[in-house]
Amino acid sequence: MNFKNDVAAVDELCNTYNNLLSEIKKVIIGQDKIVSQVLISILSGGHCLLVGVPGLAKTLLVNTISDALGLKYKRIQFTPDLMPSDIIGTEILDENRKFKFLKGPLFANIILADEINRTPPKTQAALLEAMQEKAITVAGINYSLEDPFFVLATQNPIEQEGTYPLPEAQLDRFMFNINLDYPDFNDEITIVKNTTSDINKKVSVQMSAEEILYYQNLISKVPVNNNVLEYAVKLATKTRPNTKLSHPIADKYISWGAGPRASQFMIRGAKTHAILSGKYSPDIEDVVAVALPVLRHRIIKNYKAEAENISVENIVNELVNS
Repeated sequence: MNFKNDVAAVDELCNTYNNLLSEIKKVIIGQDKIVSQVLISILSGGHCLLVGVPGLAKTLLVNTISDALGLKYKRIQFTPDLMPSDIIGTEILDENRKFKFLKGPLFANIILADEINRTPPKTQAALLEAMQEKAITVAGINYSLEDPFFVLATQNPIEQEGTYPLPEAQLDRFMFNINLDYPDFNDEITIVKNTTSDINKKVSVQMSAEEILYYQNLISKVPVNNNVLEYAVKLATKTRPNTKLSHPIADKYISWGAGPRASQFMIRGAKTHAILSGKYSPDIEDVVAVALPVLRHRIIKNYKAEAENISVENIVNELVNS
């Protein structure tokens, strides 16, 4: 891609992002903030965990975004009997009696890991390697996954029977944990009107894989002032109970706080949020904008917080406001 300079490239990304939002809004009604957070995660090179009850269009959201980005999309329905070979692929004997590797559904750009907590730890671990290394190992041979590569996983917060909760190590690999809520009344009327008639809206491709990789690299070069860096790191350290920089609310309600990856993701997310807001460098406001989805799954509450019905959102808001 040829731009006069990085400023011109940033301006073009802003325009493309707005066109992208307009296209996605044709199909996804009333989830603007959610769509924006998923796109920030993708442009930051991170993975997303979407948490919401059934029927909130989580699958449709991922499908629509992949269509608008012109990326190869695969859906994996996670079940208790799913094996690692079902997602990464398997070796078979070909007609010449030589082993041949058949690629599994992980070999795509966007992976929808539907109900990720319904599969056993062995299969979750196979996905973990792919998310972290962007590669998989089969019979001692390492296979690189296609770039760009994103895992957008969904989870149902209500029905916990027959589930395998994601270990903290795997949760930490997700950049954002995004909570989907019910649409408001007017949005739901539009949704029902559109889905119960012959209206069939299609999205057009607004960005290619090559452009995504270019913009990811561009965002990584965005300069960050020291005060913004310090703010993000302080915010993460405040969540760690009984440490030198911990906040009193952390000592009271948190049993385990966020690690250094939280600080990294807050800065990466703040850079992207700033660029998409028309700025050329992030400020503290941009860190605050991404703090909750970054910290939500990295803070483990203690029994006192559970007993007093204190949510992670309450804790993060208190930390941000302090």
